[in-house]
Amino acid sequence: MSTEEAYRLIVGCVAPRPVAWITTQDESGRVNAAPFSSYNYVAHSPPMLAVNIGSRKGVLKDTARNIKETGEFVVNVATEATLELMHATGADYPPEVSEPQALGIELAPSSLVKPPRIPATPIQMECRLEHVLPLGRGLNTLYIGEVVAFHLSEAIYNGRHVDAIAMRPIARLGGPYYAGLGEIFHRPMLQSPPGEPTA
Repeated sequence: MSTEEAYRLIVGCVAPRPVAWITTQDESGRVNAAPFSSYNYVAHSPPMLAVNIGSRKGVLKDTARNIKETGEFVVNVATEATLELMHATGADYPPEVSEPQALGIELAPSSLVKPPRIPATPIQMECRLEHVLPLGRGLNTLYIGEVVAFHLSEAIYNGRHVDAIAMRPIARLGGPYYAGLGEIFHRPMLQSPPGEPTA
């Protein structure tokens, strides 16, 4: 199976996928922002996120290079309200161009890492790199970071729970398609969440 065919199949079959809108900073201070949908959480104690970033023609993407060089990144949760700006940062900008600067995206300083946050999103998670895992034939690398700070808007967080409906996150489908939450299905939880006493 060719790389192109395998990519088409895997992103079409594994859907919907959450979108990490990642901000990084290179060693000269230039800020990069780009979306990635091969992303999820992989641990909760401590909280850790993983994002798979593929190389392009053997060259690291700006986000991957910045993460490897600085060991820091911020995952901003993409939503319906930020869809257009987030999508625009996925264009093929040269390394010397800062997407936030080119597109007029407002940034805010982070608390514990150097890359700034995108305050237009309701959730931003500051991360420090923990593991770099090359995968497969070497075209993909998994970057795992520990979340060292959460920033949550009061509009979607009540001090205990995140309101996903109010957040209105977007997901990636195969091809040029995104999706919202659509219909929500409620079912009682059959196991206690980690750290909570059993009934």
